[in-house]
Amino acid sequence: MPPRLTSLADDARIAFDNLADRATGLVNPTLRLGVTGLSRSGKTVFISSLVHNLLHGGRLPLFEPVQSGRVSAVRLEPQPDDAVPRFQYEDHIRALVKDRIWPDSTRAISELRITLDYQSASGWNRLFSPGRLSIDIVDYPGEWLLDLPLLGKDYRTFSEETIALAQTGVRSALSQGWLALTRAADINAGADEMVARELATAFADYLKACKADERSLSTLPPGRLLLPGDLDGSPALTFAPLALPPDGRPDRGSLWAMMDRRYEAYKSVVVKPFFREHFARLDRQIVLVDALQAMNRGPEAVQDLERALTDVLACFRPGTNSLLSSLLGRRIDRVLVAATKADHLHHESHDRLDALTRRLVDRAIARIGMAGAGIDVMALASVRATREALVKRDGHDLPVIVGTPMAGETIAGERFDGQRKTAIFPGDLPQDPEGLFDRIASGDNGGTLPEVNVVRFRPPHLEETGGGIKLSVPHIRLDRAMQFLFGDRLA
Repeated sequence: MPPRLTSLADDARIAFDNLADRATGLVNPTLRLGVTGLSRSGKTVFISSLVHNLLHGGRLPLFEPVQSGRVSAVRLEPQPDDAVPRFQYEDHIRALVKDRIWPDSTRAISELRITLDYQSASGWNRLFSPGRLSIDIVDYPGEWLLDLPLLGKDYRTFSEETIALAQTGVRSALSQGWLALTRAADINAGADEMVARELATAFADYLKACKADERSLSTLPPGRLLLPGDLDGSPALTFAPLALPPDGRPDRGSLWAMMDRRYEAYKSVVVKPFFREHFARLDRQIVLVDALQAMNRGPEAVQDLERALTDVLACFRPGTNSLLSSLLGRRIDRVLVAATKADHLHHESHDRLDALTRRLVDRAIARIGMAGAGIDVMALASVRATREALVKRDGHDLPVIVGTPMAGETIAGERFDGQRKTAIFPGDLPQDPEGLFDRIASGDNGGTLPEVNVVRFRPPHLEETGGGIKLSVPHIRLDRAMQFLFGDRLA
């Protein structure tokens, strides 16, 4: 179930913040859109492309307000939260368009406000609405979202679950060093800072090894151990799970008591402020996932992605807001789970990627007993880095994708320099995702997953129009995502 903050002070502050947001919204209608993702899923690229296409009149046939001509102006404005870093859109879009490199990934929270002037499709609304909507885009790491379930777990539960998971599959090899230290630690000995630091470092190294590209595992709380930021070296981040007895309480001054206290400090200092100041104020949310990378890494990565989605979706309470709920604990009334990098597949497989991701989400929803209302799924490419073509092979037409591989990418033993284009057959996704998941669950790992060539391509070269104006960033289904996330607010 979604974590709840039981502190009356926390609840009062959330209600106050929501009341302030609603009061401001009466003068300047605003929607707060959360953007997060799981391990290199492209959050920064999604925001940059969305904003660029709105500002530069991109091709958005499925975004009705633009397609119908009702949006008259789009502009960036100063964000309302002065204590939150600004999402550096200009730097990121320069990297994409001018330098043709992918921008740095999200490592902390940031925010950007984009405002749309529009004419309502309803004559009645035109009488009472200012015809203006500000969208506050809140960008935050997926690791922070996966920390929210910790609010409902004590240190013993956290330790038991983390150690049990560390002994499964590929994690069992990656966790050997940390688990050996954990089992050797005397939990009842006096608290020792050097022992705590050694355990915390070994635990963080295990989490980083799980996240590495060659494994691409997703369920890796506590997230700040991967992205410590300005809390690096603080006691709130210098802790790790311990092998605890089934019952009993820690002795005062013991290693066990130290770790228990620091775990609670982590929730208090790191997780609660994020929940209270940012997450509890969101109206809509998109969660980006790299399902192709998980497929490419094998059954265990796919199962771990499903586990992460289960934890993520358990944090949300999709549903329509009443006046009271919008003030006291407003709901995120629409959640979009989007599988990125659809441009790495031929269009024939886009619907299959959509179906595979939808099945992952459906299974996650079933595990936590949610209804699924207000949740949608789609495959997209925030920036389309490839084009499609046909090549002849053995007298048959073979559908391929054409792009410029990143420098250092190797395909069939050939190493690319980042300048030369090539065509590759991306592989096919299965038509029946249910059969695929049945085989994964049965433990049939040999040849279970289809061959999908996940190649890193450079961002596309954008041609200029006759007036010297660069075209908007190409995409796949970005307009459909916009329509779901905020098209109704421009009706």
